Amino acid sequence: MARIATNEPNRQLSAAIGVALPADERQYGYLSEHHSYGQTGEKAGEYAEDLAASMLASTLGIKFDPDEAWDSRRQAFRLSGKIVRTSNIVQSARSDSKGKWTCAIAAAVLILPDSVLIHDNGNA
Repeated sequence: MARIATNEPNRQLSAAIGVALPADERQYGYLSEHHSYGQTGEKAGEYAEDLAASMLASTLGIKFDPDEAWDSRRQAFRLSGKIVRTSNIVQSARSDSKGKWTCAIAAAVLILPDSVLIHDNGNA
C-alpha cells in the first residue's frame, strides 16, 4: 500500500504501486510502492513500474536501464531477451486552497495460486 497526505494548500500528491511480472509464470514478480509530492499520477505510476522492473532485474542478475529497455509496442520491459509485463495502480490529488487534509492511497493485493498454498504434506 502506498499512502501520502498533506494539509499544505494546493499541493500535488501521488501514491502508486508498481507491478513487474516475468514472462515465465513459474517465476515470481515484484510489487513496489512509491509516494511523492509535486509529481503527477502518470509520472508516479511510471516511476513505480520502473522500480518494480528494476527489482526484478536485480534478482535475475540483469543490468537494467528503464529508459533503454522500454518496448512501447508491447508495453513491456525487455530484460536479456525476456519480456516482463508491467503495470501500475496510482491515485493522485491536489489539496484544496484552504489547507484541508487531502490524502491519496493506492493498494494491491497479492493472490497466490492454489499450487503455492499446498504444503508438503498435501494439506492446504
